[in-house]
Amino acid sequence: MKCAVYGINGKELRTIELDEAVFGLPVNEDVIWYAINNELANKRQGTASTKDRGEIHGSNAKPFKQKGTGRARRGDKKSPIMVGGGTVFGPKPKDFSYSMPRKAKQLAIKSILSLKAQSDNLKIVEDFSIESGKTKDLAGLLKNFGEGERTVVVLKDNDAAIKRAGANIPWLSFLSYNRLRAHDLFYGRRVLMLETAAKNLSDFYSVDKARAEEAGK
Repeated sequence: MKCAVYGINGKELRTIELDEAVFGLPVNEDVIWYAINNELANKRQGTASTKDRGEIHGSNAKPFKQKGTGRARRGDKKSPIMVGGGTVFGPKPKDFSYSMPRKAKQLAIKSILSLKAQSDNLKIVEDFSIESGKTKDLAGLLKNFGEGERTVVVLKDNDAAIKRAGANIPWLSFLSYNRLRAHDLFYGRRVLMLETAAKNLSDFYSVDKARAEEAGK
């Protein structure tokens, strides 16, 4: 599929051919949902913890005598229905993470890229960097593509300078082409992808496909 390449001034420069196997697939909404939920589950800390009556520190003695007080019978002060007592069925530390098949993850990423391309929310931009690492320089460049909406910039490598420049822009996030996240891509209202990153994506998935086919033999 053909796609326009924009300069850093926001004007169209030329067109390039994008891999249909990455940017032109039918959108699989189910696998996108599974991939996003998998990422969110893997990010959960699972550190919430409460104490049950066996973990509460305190005396095991009866708080008052069995009869004659007119009150309910109490075994000890650690009962769940007493103030300061244990918690019934409260949360305990838990690992919420789980693995997802590699092919399913790749299909989710490619489905999201195809969705963005089909809805014109994906723009291929000529390679650029912010050598100064200053936020104002990057903000001035992004004005040519609109601002204020949640934007994802897909980089060709781990460019520390451009990441430092965008650290103070709350609606901006960066992803490397070989470490894409389904959640960030899907909820990004606008995706700006560097030209080299778009070309590398085709090679990245084709190499991985060849490895999978070789392993299956």
